[in-house]
Amino acid sequence: MVVSLPGWPALGAGPEPAATMAAVPQVHHLSQAAFDRLKAEHEDLTTHGRTDIARKIQAARELGDLSENGDYHAAKEEQGKMEGRIRHLEAILAHAEIVEATQSDAVQAGHVVSIRYVGDEEVESFVIGSIEEKREGIDSVSPNSPLGAALLGHSPGDIVEYEAPGGMLKVEVVAIGD
Repeated sequence: MVVSLPGWPALGAGPEPAATMAAVPQVHHLSQAAFDRLKAEHEDLTTHGRTDIARKIQAARELGDLSENGDYHAAKEEQGKMEGRIRHLEAILAHAEIVEATQSDAVQAGHVVSIRYVGDEEVESFVIGSIEEKREGIDSVSPNSPLGAALLGHSPGDIVEYEAPGGMLKVEVVAIGD
């Protein structure tokens, strides 16, 4: 039996062609330094981290009844978080694109960009790249985000418009740095 509602695919009719396509992985723009740091973190977690957590779990098991063993449950929760971070790092590293900011008058991935929203005096700075590029005191903006994509290719003094959830916003590119 095939059930159909207006605007919806027919239920029971099989998957739509677009639904069967594999999701395109997101490219992560990383500097060589960030890539190396993430690779080292992955190596540490998959070797020392897993060994340490296995020891904690074993020690907690030796304390007895697992159903009321807080140390065991805490170690298993820590293991789950660590394994999640390992999987996250693997996904980033597998789809990383190494970018090095070059001297340029135009915004590109890897640059630190200072902007000012039109009508505001406050200047904000962002690094254009993966969240893993976040630096002390400077947040990151993905080059795939509406703001990041709008800034790419623009120079200091340019006014850039982009679509935000609350509507169109305008920013001025104040400065570009490394």
